[in-house]
Amino acid sequence: MTDERHALAFEGSMQRVFFSVAILSAGVLAYEILLTRLLSIVQWHHFAYMIISLALLGFGASGTFLTFAGRRLAARFNAVFAVNAGLFALSSFVCFMIVQSLPLNLLEISWSADQLVWLVLVYVLLMLPFFFAANCIALTFVRFPDVLATTYAFDLAGAALGCGAVLWMLHVAAPGGVLAPVAAAGVLAAVVSGIEARWLRWSASLAVLGVAVILLHASPLALRVSQYKGLAQAERVSGATVVATRFSPLGLLTVVENPRVPFRHAPGLSITAPASIPQQVAIYTDADSATMITRYNGDRDTIAYMDRLSSALPYHLGSIDSVLVLGAGAGADVLQALYHGAERITAVELNGQLVDFVRNEYPAFSGNIYRDDRVNVQIAEARNFVARVQQRYDLIQMTGLDAFGASASGLRAVNENYLYTVEALQAYLDRLNPGGLLCITRWVDLPPRDGVKLFATAVTALEARNVEDPGSRLAWVRGWNSVTLIVKNGELTGKQIGALREFAGSRQFDVAYYPGMSRDEANRYNILSAPQFFDAATALLGPERDRFLSSYKFRISPSTDDRPFHFHFFKWRHFPELLALRARGGMGLLELGYIVLIAALIQAVVVSSVLILLPLAWMRRAGGACSDSLWSHGMVVGYFLCIGFAFLFIEIAFIQIFVRFLGHPVYSVTVMLASFLLFAAVGSRLAAAFGDGVADRRKLMVAASVIVVICVAYAGLLPVILAYFAGVGGAWRAVVSVVLVAPLAVAMGMPFPLGLRSLHGVDADL
Repeated sequence: MTDERHALAFEGSMQRVFFSVAILSAGVLAYEILLTRLLSIVQWHHFAYMIISLALLGFGASGTFLTFAGRRLAARFNAVFAVNAGLFALSSFVCFMIVQSLPLNLLEISWSADQLVWLVLVYVLLMLPFFFAANCIALTFVRFPDVLATTYAFDLAGAALGCGAVLWMLHVAAPGGVLAPVAAAGVLAAVVSGIEARWLRWSASLAVLGVAVILLHASPLALRVSQYKGLAQAERVSGATVVATRFSPLGLLTVVENPRVPFRHAPGLSITAPASIPQQVAIYTDADSATMITRYNGDRDTIAYMDRLSSALPYHLGSIDSVLVLGAGAGADVLQALYHGAERITAVELNGQLVDFVRNEYPAFSGNIYRDDRVNVQIAEARNFVARVQQRYDLIQMTGLDAFGASASGLRAVNENYLYTVEALQAYLDRLNPGGLLCITRWVDLPPRDGVKLFATAVTALEARNVEDPGSRLAWVRGWNSVTLIVKNGELTGKQIGALREFAGSRQFDVAYYPGMSRDEANRYNILSAPQFFDAATALLGPERDRFLSSYKFRISPSTDDRPFHFHFFKWRHFPELLALRARGGMGLLELGYIVLIAALIQAVVVSSVLILLPLAWMRRAGGACSDSLWSHGMVVGYFLCIGFAFLFIEIAFIQIFVRFLGHPVYSVTVMLASFLLFAAVGSRLAAAFGDGVADRRKLMVAASVIVVICVAYAGLLPVILAYFAGVGGAWRAVVSVVLVAPLAVAMGMPFPLGLRSLHGVDADL
């Protein structure tokens, strides 16, 4: 009877441990995803890409720490687990507050050594929460080696739960308000593991959950946005007032009004425009990219400036009845289409809250354009919408879908963008009526990069459609700060070329290219040292294209869906030359997003190498291990290193593949991570199944074979499957994604617990 009571007590104790691990893992993954949102807001999106390496570094540091102290700490497991869980909660909140107070300015990183120091400090501070959480999870493996598979399963299942929980919290609360509830997961894990009395444990747990819910809806933590982001600069202007904010996983929207110094946002406006710009209200996404709600009372004359934008060109090349606006934002392109008399306008916008601002918060101010009978608003991702719609249009319009400052400084160099790939342009052309026009307006950067790469992409897309003379379907005009590319579904006529020349001349836009154009027609108004845009166009259409792409100082080869980095122009062989120009106004040529990631990668590799080599050196020195023992240690480390790399590489590949299918990186990250973690937990439990009837080596061989077979099969089948289901609704696309991930993730969940179980009783340090 006593033995039975002891067994029941032990079982209850283990259940508390398992649930504590699950709760803490949920907090860790939620914190990891939340950091990507927070850093996207206070800095830029590329800075958020460091988070995965931060988490891995924290777990690696924990492994080093436990190599030295693991056995001593395992003897006091309950207390150590509770303390580290509490430290996770404390550090996740405090460390982010400290990071916000540091004078980190990523724009100075290419010429200020101080910024490298601050970057390292930020890296270490944000790593600490992962270190404390990893101590808890790894110590559980050390203390309870007989239930490794079960512990691992709860760890993964909790992490999957955390992915879904943080996505829900980002829907109901501001990002700054989510940090405290996520940190509360550490307190809850400490309570569940550290309090033995059931009534007291339940009472404390409910209290923690209650406080977390209150904090979720309380005043959020104030985020200190970089002074160089668009919102921070707008707020410094006299009279600027933040009047509203909205939040979702897709972005933090901030509405700014300034009646004293009005906004005058008109990308591509002619320098000869006689008409004034009406009052505008700015909406910033993640404190940077801005879109404007323009006052419109129904009088066309009040928005006559819309005809003086370079993006108005297609309306002068023929009759435009139906228009598809991709990335409609606050409605500037829609307003332009209404001005020019379009009767059927489809406005596609990803963020429904942005549309809500225009439609419901500023209906009279905006002229009710999103309630106009001629306007059909679709809340969708642009590529997904184009893939599933069957309607054809006279014009597809895309205008400057990012901030000028971020684009010019290279801060978007590592951002994936599926709107400007070869496959994207082919999809747009498929949705045009015969003779229809695709119009894309981008910012001017000098030396030319963005616009030239887009032109090269258009040429490649036309060639992929078996167009023998791509140049006959292209036209290009340049203003002082924008370039507009026209791609026609058919050859441009002489009448259209004449209209183009008249349009450009009357507005003092430079014609960069049209079929049959001579070099002396270029570079007349906004004069450069040479007609660089025209020269680039003729080179890209000529027989020496490959040599031109190779010799050009920037990477302007067309981006594809497999490499969707339209804003990556950096070439390493020109790095010394670009670095020398940074003191003469050439800092933007260095593509700071790329430089920051390289700096973060170097410091991560250095620190991680130390954390891997240090335990091995300690084992050798402490144990006087022979070469055979060292070899076996190396094999073990290599085994688990390969598992980690496999998880990392496969997850990253799937996240990238499913971004376009699911419609947004946030959804792709959440669905992919949750699916992989949840079904890997199932695989971990299966690894412990069948008792001793099936050898671990055989289970491992089966799992490895399944992983290889599925990966090889998916390499050819995934594009076909995703294309087939592209037209289904968002919820069904998520279901399809989970089903596709499940078998692979189950197999991937087995090698880790099988490897750990094989080490049980062999080497305590390992």
